[in-house]
Amino acid sequence: MRQYCLKRRVLFYETDAAGIVHFSCFFRYMEEAEHALWRAAGVCVHPPDGGIGWPRVKATCEYHRALRFEQEFDVTVRVTEVTRRTITFASAIRRGDEPIATGQVVVACVQQGPNGTMKSMDIPPDIAARLRGE
Repeated sequence: MRQYCLKRRVLFYETDAAGIVHFSCFFRYMEEAEHALWRAAGVCVHPPDGGIGWPRVKATCEYHRALRFEQEFDVTVRVTEVTRRTITFASAIRRGDEPIATGQVVVACVQQGPNGTMKSMDIPPDIAARLRGE
């Protein structure tokens, strides 16, 4: 399965009044790394004319340590499962050897209608293969 590692630095606006990264930013970090993985696989998560969407149907994050302004860290994301209609991504956020947070996101493949409706659909085989690393 495909994997990608994103190197990042904590920006000031991501911190709270105590100088610690706000919990919600961890989901952004995971998504940023996920989108980088899609690009590395040669696929766009939101092609302008694709008509396909990838809504989150499950998202979890377990926090182990705090991150602070200016600290550098890595976000490693990997595809752990590709089913007929969903993809599961697991993320690990680390500072060197120190675990900061771990998380998981499950996305579903949907067809987007012109009026904003979404209908579950099978993942196109070429996308599934690229994300598996085939």
